[in-house]
Amino acid sequence: MKHSMPRLPYAMDALEPKMSKETMDYHYGKHLQTYVDNLNRLTENTPYEESTLEEIIRKAEGPVFNNAAQTWNHIFFFEALTPSQPPLPEELAEAFNSSFGSVEIFKEQFTKAAAGLFGSGWVWLVKDMENRLSIISEPNAGNPLRKGLAPLMVVDVWEHAYYIDYRNRRADYIKAFWELIDWNKLLERYKQ
Repeated sequence: MKHSMPRLPYAMDALEPKMSKETMDYHYGKHLQTYVDNLNRLTENTPYEESTLEEIIRKAEGPVFNNAAQTWNHIFFFEALTPSQPPLPEELAEAFNSSFGSVEIFKEQFTKAAAGLFGSGWVWLVKDMENRLSIISEPNAGNPLRKGLAPLMVVDVWEHAYYIDYRNRRADYIKAFWELIDWNKLLERYKQ
């Protein structure tokens, strides 16, 4: 299976000023493209050649896993951003209240995890088999599919995600991220 770049649901400059076109050109256009290209090269003529990203993530190790997970993680991240944030759906608000105590506590805990993750990685909102929500941090290319969890939302805290726009101010990037989340996409994922 040849892996390819996803089509974004918005223009490359649509997230400005919170996420610049230059950041999108590098983050989506160059970083993600490199992971896709590397994955296709690494899986050619291997048992993973016809596997989906999810299958590779669950089974592979080393460079094949890293490039598959980074491809999947980035696609998942970009697909849940929007230039026109909808209101938080009531069903999601209730899920946050049930799992964290309130929407505000969820946001505080997620922000703290994202700001505090040492080095490069991803911070995820996930759902378990009992529909309970939790926040997990994964270094490097870490992906919750390997733990049997259903990802709902992720923030990329590799420096390439924010350095053009925010330099070393990860906290400012995370603050802007909250204004770009497509809550309807999260609700769709939550209901799956």
